[in-house]
Amino acid sequence: MRPEIGVQSKNIVYDANPAEGFALMKETGFTCCDFSLNEFLKNTDLYEEKLNRFFNKSVEELQDFFSPHKEGAKAAGVRIHQMHMPYPTFVPGAKDEVNDYLWNNVGPKSLEVCKFLDCHYIVVHGFKLTTYYGSEEAEWAKTKEFLEFLAPMAQEMDITLCVENLYNGQGQRMVEGPCCNAEKAASRIDEINDKFGAEVIGFCYDSGHGNLVGIDPYKFITTLGKRIKVLHLHENDGIADLHQVPFTFTKTRENKSVLDWDGVLKALKETGFDGVLNFETAPVLDCFPKELKKDALRMIASIGGYFADKIQ
Repeated sequence: MRPEIGVQSKNIVYDANPAEGFALMKETGFTCCDFSLNEFLKNTDLYEEKLNRFFNKSVEELQDFFSPHKEGAKAAGVRIHQMHMPYPTFVPGAKDEVNDYLWNNVGPKSLEVCKFLDCHYIVVHGFKLTTYYGSEEAEWAKTKEFLEFLAPMAQEMDITLCVENLYNGQGQRMVEGPCCNAEKAASRIDEINDKFGAEVIGFCYDSGHGNLVGIDPYKFITTLGKRIKVLHLHENDGIADLHQVPFTFTKTRENKSVLDWDGVLKALKETGFDGVLNFETAPVLDCFPKELKKDALRMIASIGGYFADKIQ
C-alpha cells in the first residue's frame, strides 16, 4: 500500500478560516495533516516563564474552538494524523506555577484536543535535563514520570504518545539530546508498553534533528523498527535546525545531499513502515514569497510521492 503524504498545519491553516488552509493542503497534494498544537503555547514564551493560559479553557471550550478545524479538515478530505504537544512540558528552574500548569493542564488538555480531532498520535518532547540532573538516566527518569502520568489517559483514548530524537545546544555546536540512542529508546518504549499492556508509547523519527548530531539514519530507523509511528521529515545544513526541504543542502559541489535520504528510505522500506510520510517543513513557507506558496507545497508533496514510490 502506498504511504500517504502529510505536512504541518503551521503556516497553512489559520484560525480565522481553517477550512481554507485544509483545502490548500488537499489541492497541493496532501491527504494528512500534522496539527501544530504547539503553536498555541510557544516554546519561546515558556522558556521565559510566560503562560498565555490558552489551555485554561475547559474541554468544552477547547472543542468549540477547534470545531472549525475539525470540520474544515473533514470537508477537504484531510486526515489529522498526528500532532505536536506544546513543549517544553517541564522548564528546569521555573516557578512551580509554570511546571504545574504544563504538567497537569497542558498535557491532559492536549490529549483531549487530540481525541476530539480524531488523531491517534501526539509527539511529546522528552525533557532536556542532563546538565541539570547530571546524567542522561536521571533525565529519562523525569520524562518517564510524565509519560506514565499521561499513559492511562492515552490508553483510554487510544492515543499513542511519541517521543522524539532531539538535540541540545552546547556552546557553538549541537550535541545529542533526549532519545538519540536508538537501543535505549527501543528498550524504554517496550518497558512502558509492557507495563500498560498497550501501545501507549511510540517513536517519532526526526530526520533534521538526527542530521544535526550525526545520527546514521539507516541504523537508527532499523533499530527502532515498528516502534516508529510518525515522521518529521526535513533537512538542514548540519549546523542549525532549519526545517527545510529535503535535498536542499549538499556536502560538496558534486551535490551529494548532506542527509542520507537513501538510507532513510531503505530503512523505512526494510522495517515495513506503513505510516504517513510527514514533512515538518513549515519554515519553508516563510522563505518563499506568498505568491509561490502553492508551488512550494506542491514541490514538498512531489518529494513525498518520490519517497512513497521508493518505500512502497
